[in-house]
Order: sequence, then C-alpha cells, then structure tokens
Amino acid sequence: MNEEIKKEFEKLVSAPRLLIEAELVPRQGDRFQPTGFPEIGAAVYERPDGKRMILVESAQSMANGLETVCINDTGTRIDIIEELKGIPYIIAELEDKKTKKTITATSSLVEAHRINSPFIITDKDFKNKFSTMAEYSEGKQVDWEKVAKAMFYYDVNSLLHGTFLSNLGDGRVKVPRTLTGFIEAEDIKGVFLGGTKNSLIDPTGTIRAESFNKNVYGNVPFHRIEYTATKIKAYYNIDLALIRGYNLNSSAKTLLIALSLYKIIKFLNTKLRLRSSCDLKLKDKITVTEPSDFKLLGEEQLISILKETIENCKSEHLFADPPITKIHTTTVKVDKKHKDDDNMAEQDSGSSPY
Repeated sequence: MNEEIKKEFEKLVSAPRLLIEAELVPRQGDRFQPTGFPEIGAAVYERPDGKRMILVESAQSMANGLETVCINDTGTRIDIIEELKGIPYIIAELEDKKTKKTITATSSLVEAHRINSPFIITDKDFKNKFSTMAEYSEGKQVDWEKVAKAMFYYDVNSLLHGTFLSNLGDGRVKVPRTLTGFIEAEDIKGVFLGGTKNSLIDPTGTIRAESFNKNVYGNVPFHRIEYTATKIKAYYNIDLALIRGYNLNSSAKTLLIALSLYKIIKFLNTKLRLRSSCDLKLKDKITVTEPSDFKLLGEEQLISILKETIENCKSEHLFADPPITKIHTTTVKVDKKHKDDDNMAEQDSGSSPY
C-alpha cells in the first residue's frame, strides 16, 4: 500500500463511521419501481417536514445486491470473482440420501443466511470447528471478539453483512451488519398503471391441461404503482467503530474497509438495474460525507489493496487453509404437508435473521 493510500486510511483510525452518498436517476424516462413487501406493498412514508418519501431499496435487499458483485456469474454462481480469490468462504455439496449422488452445490456467498444456512451450519465437523474457534457453547457467555475472528476465518462476507446463527446451539450469536446501505426517494408521486395477461386459447380459463389444475389460466388483469421523484439517493454506512470493537488486527480491519468500499463502488457502477422497471444510474459522483476529508479510492486502487491485504491475512493465518471450506450435506425430500408445517412454524416464531 503506497503512502498516499496509507494517509487516507489513517483518517479512519478514530472515525466512528464512514458515510457515503450517491444521487441516482432513472436510466430512461422518469418512473421507477420501488421494492415491495408482502401484504403492505411499497414503503411510503412522510418526513417530519411533510415531504412524501419512499424506500426504493431496503437494507436487506441492498446487502444481497452488494454480495452479487463478488460472485462469479459463470457456471454455478457459487464461486468468488478472480479479483478476490483467496478470501475464505464455504461451499456445500448437496447429496441425495437415496441415490448418494451430488445433486447441486451452494455456498455462503449465495445462501440467504450465509453460514447460518442449514445446508452449512448443520455439518457437524464445521459446526464443531467454528464453535471451538469461537469458544462458543450453550450456557457460556459469548466472547464476541472470538466469534468475529472465527467468522472472519471461515467467511469474511458473513462478518461484513451480518448473520444470525439461530441454527447454532441456543441461537445467541447475532452479528450486525458492518456495511449497511439503502436507497430512498423524496417528493414522490404515484404512477398508476396495469395490464392483462392474455390467453389466446380461452379467456375464461376453463380449458386446462389435465395434469395441471391451478388458477393460472385465462385472462388475468393486474395493476401496480410506479413512482416519480425529485431526488433518488443511495446511502451507505461502514461501521468503523464496530470493526475496531472486534479487536481484529490491522490487516483484517483494512480488508473489511477496502472490501466494503469496493462493493459500494462496483454496485453503483454496474448493479443498478434493481428490478424490471427500476433501472437507475449515477447522476453525479459518489460522495463521502463523513469523515469529509476522506478521499474515495477508485476501483483499481481498491483491487490492489484487496489483493495485498488478502495475502497479508493469509500469511498471518487469519484465513482458513485452504480458504474454501468444502462440506457435504445429505438431503432428503419432505412431503408438501411437512414443508408447509415447517414454514408456518418459522412464520409464527416472529424471529428475523437481521
């Protein structure tokens, strides 16, 4: 790392947060489609000054988007991109119990709950190794520094984006996001539109395939609301105080900060087609608002820092060796009733991974 970049990172030594903003606009036209939530639709709200606002992208959805910039889009999409080779993560090969054959594979890079995925954390060998390294056991006080070191060791992205290890022991390990982002729009107005799914064979939907008797036939009208806004802004928060609180060494801290910045910049430059009707682009440059004297680094500079710090972390034995932990998970198929009962139990629990 050259002296100029070192000086920039020194500005973050005592700062509690690194805050970044970027103003966005629709790539074509004026309309955009916000994120929606089951049963409540879009998150429309009012500021104290009365201005109507809308959440365009939630923190949960943004975390998913930021993770995608690190995933190799070719093949099975469970591998990390070339620029980040060497960062630790976990691959789980799923084996069918009856045939004893591998049916597919997944990884902590793509699983919704990262290493808390039942395809990963139920592996006894991995669970024991992680628990031993984290010095975690039921009925014992959690040592959060050791938990962070174990998470960094096996899967850096789980520490960066947060995870709730509800499937580990008595479910007390909950790590908040180090990197948080969201997009909101102000002074919004609704655009009410709709359409119809047409059936050229039978608009009434009475003619059906013998083996598929569900209500998906015929003409189906639908409606939806899109929006316009005077301003759309993306916000990012890197919790530097949280990173320092884990008491990781300097190489690990630098990696977490550089990886966060890389994800933000790459996402804003390449991943702003959020939905079919929400294709955005940068209106102006990306701005650091806190600390205001921090100079944002470019993508190539960050890649250089990441490659250097990945090697440092490796030589300092902060990563699993090899960095990709491979496990085999035996799977079974359950009947629909069993599956529905499990889903209902999860919904009734009221728990959330974030």
